Amino acid sequence: MPNRQRHRGRHPKDDVLFAPKQLPRLLEAVVDLCFLFSRGYSDNAACKLVGDRYQLTSRQRSAILRSSASAQSIELRQQKRVRDLDGQTLCLDGYNILITVETMLSGGVLLCGADGCIRDLASVHGSYKKVEETVPALITIGKTIQEAKVAQAIWYFDSPVSNSGRLAALLRQLAEEHSWPWEVEVVRSPDAVLKESAEVITTSDGVVLDECQRWFDLLHQIYDGLSTKPGIVDLRKETAPS
Repeated sequence: MPNRQRHRGRHPKDDVLFAPKQLPRLLEAVVDLCFLFSRGYSDNAACKLVGDRYQLTSRQRSAILRSSASAQSIELRQQKRVRDLDGQTLCLDGYNILITVETMLSGGVLLCGADGCIRDLASVHGSYKKVEETVPALITIGKTIQEAKVAQAIWYFDSPVSNSGRLAALLRQLAEEHSWPWEVEVVRSPDAVLKESAEVITTSDGVVLDECQRWFDLLHQIYDGLSTKPGIVDLRKETAPS
């Protein structure tokens, strides 16, 4: 069957699953999940316990899981966050950053998690499919990086994901057209590279944020620069009802 996906947009039920009236329940679920993570519960056990308690759908469970972290992780991530990229080399978690910005531009669900990071609910299952927002997303990312005065940007994409080579070629073409100082690498495990990098990295992947040396919140920088900002499901703990 040919791929018919044209946008990185909303699931048909997202307007119901993430409607404003759902927010208090989702916020409470995130608070509970963060509490369990802080006490050493595994992802699966904690998410099942909380998801069953609040009778969440699988998509809502995915949202609270992506939005939650232990208190220790949240504190550590803030300690390692870099605020200025002037003259720095920035290493990008390619699919993580690109797909989230595609989601921003296409009106898909965006989450603001307990650690303040912006995330989406999209994922790559073995193959990346280019959508109408792909090139606009790359240009938006490129302009944001340029405005931050980054000395060099190094993109990392997963070699096991099909079409990574084609996407890398597209990035190199755009970099040449716009004179952007980009390198694009297709590697077995971008996560492993980013965790060990001495350079500033950017991702919203919690596991990578926990283990990296330094990171920059590029996704918030991009979001703040959009002329038309899409809505965000704000699941930060401080917004939860007391």
